[in-house]
Amino acid sequence: MSVAYSWSGLATLAALLVFMWTGSMVARARTRLGVPAPATTGHPEFERVFRVQMNTLEQIVVFLPALWLAAVVVSDLWAAVAGAVWVVGRVVYAHAYYADAAKRGPGFVMTIAPTFILLILAAIGILRGRLP
Repeated sequence: MSVAYSWSGLATLAALLVFMWTGSMVARARTRLGVPAPATTGHPEFERVFRVQMNTLEQIVVFLPALWLAAVVVSDLWAAVAGAVWVVGRVVYAHAYYADAAKRGPGFVMTIAPTFILLILAAIGILRGRLP
């Protein structure tokens, strides 16, 4: 990996670790609450843990390409800062959702906002590179 993208690389690793953590939480909840695979329903606590992982998957699909596009066409450091906010936001989101799904809002905002910022930065960087 080029040193030029080391910050975005670290943000990517952190995001992937958070995703793996949410998956491990699903496995633990399945065992603890007696929800055998492939079931995705059956106990409210399990369903919250499962939704956190699925919501994280839904967001990471947009977040990671946006992170790397912004890193390449605008700034590795600023992309990584947005990535760090996303990672912290996902952890905040998960803990809030595990406790009470109605309280997930602040963590959601902490993840969707950096994703939109990265998309905007990437679009600006790409368009600036194409315009005279």
